Amino acid sequence: MNRVLDDALVGMLLAASVAYAVYSLGPRAWRPRLLGGAAALLGRLPRFLGVRATVGRLERAAAAKSTGSCGGCDNCGSEPAVPGQPPSAGQFGTPAEVSVPLSTIGKRNSG
Repeated sequence: MNRVLDDALVGMLLAASVAYAVYSLGPRAWRPRLLGGAAALLGRLPRFLGVRATVGRLERAAAAKSTGSCGGCDNCGSEPAVPGQPPSAGQFGTPAEVSVPLSTIGKRNSG
């Protein structure tokens, strides 16, 4: 019986780690569906396990709509950081991307 219980616990932990990896590394559009699915799955468990509060938190998180790209103020990158600078410029007026010609990059001295 202990071997079955150990295998079940290890399987649950592996499934939880895979779900967390998919949640954190997957597309953000999947997050509400993953949270809703987890809430539905936990909602089917018997009441005596005491997961109703967790189900409620997951349902609220799935229903919450993150408006900005970071989930914050909804103006990430939509306004120029410095007045008079184009929106592609960074916070300190530097370009968002630095381009270095390949011919100016020297080879590393191996000796």
